[in-house]
Amino acid sequence: MYQDLRKEYWWPDMKNDVTEYVNKCLTCSLVKAEHQKPCGRMQPLPIPEWKWEEITMDFITKLPRTAKGNDTIWEIVDRLTKSAHFLPIRETYSSERLAEIFIKEVVSRHGMPLSIVSDRDTRFMSRFWKKFNEAMGTRLNISTAYHPQTDGQSERTIQTLEDMLRACIIDFGGSWDNHLPLAEFSYKNNYHSTIGMPPFEMLYGRRCRTPVCWRGIGKKDFASLEVVKATSEKFDQIKARMKATKDRQKSYADKR
Repeated sequence: MYQDLRKEYWWPDMKNDVTEYVNKCLTCSLVKAEHQKPCGRMQPLPIPEWKWEEITMDFITKLPRTAKGNDTIWEIVDRLTKSAHFLPIRETYSSERLAEIFIKEVVSRHGMPLSIVSDRDTRFMSRFWKKFNEAMGTRLNISTAYHPQTDGQSERTIQTLEDMLRACIIDFGGSWDNHLPLAEFSYKNNYHSTIGMPPFEMLYGRRCRTPVCWRGIGKKDFASLEVVKATSEKFDQIKARMKATKDRQKSYADKR
């Protein structure tokens, strides 16, 4: 509008008058994309109290279709221990089918979570998925549009998983779903800076036995009360580390 007017007219403070007029236009405010900083300061999610009570989930879609017909990965992460499950599925699966897989792979191993953080995927927004979790006593926390920090843990885990799968395909070839269990095993045994240890150790109280470390783990590791005491102290330490990480992330985000 300013460029059109300036060819024929001029008056003092003309550009600001045009800007003010356009800002009051209802049609412009509805259709034009916003280019500005997010409103308000960052509000980190509260630190969970126990393992697999509060989780996040997301999909990695549009992957090459494998011989088994899979073209999507369903990624489910525990917000406290950072432990994760990577489930090969098909993008065409309905909410009912996802609920069956969720019970088989997550509920049977860890129980029903208290809350689930996810994006606004149509399957997570479906009436069945909402009714299913309501019946199970789980609260659905849907991320806010244009605030990726809400679901940041899932997005970061997806980046890590994609890197591992690319490395597996380059080194070993074959379909990606054949390497998914090894990728999950590797992820759980990798050091996580937020909790200061691998997710496996945080989840089970001891390091996983791997080819890198073939040390024996016998019954004596679980026989004494010292292990229980050490585990409790470790949880307090983990929560303190997570709070420090969230505070640091919040300070970085608030500066912008």
